[in-house]
Amino acid sequence: MPFVYILRCADGSLYTGIAKDVERRLAQHRAGRASRYTRARLPVRLVWSCEVRSWSLALREEIRIKGMRKAEKEALLLEAQDSCPPLSS
Repeated sequence: MPFVYILRCADGSLYTGIAKDVERRLAQHRAGRASRYTRARLPVRLVWSCEVRSWSLALREEIRIKGMRKAEKEALLLEAQDSCPPLSS
């Protein structure tokens, strides 16, 4: 099952992505091999992850979250704790 995840970058920005293996993808981000955006803002920290039923749903959720303003994303992190608890890393 795929996951939608949010990383907090060193500059305080939030990065949203999707992956089948969140821990492996996080390791790629931390090594600077996952995206140019996070490579320029290391270190990154996983602040939220949620498993979804299909890859297409994951893509739709990623697009929806990426379209939010930062304040909306911060609110999502607070509200989503009930349904998809954040992971510690």
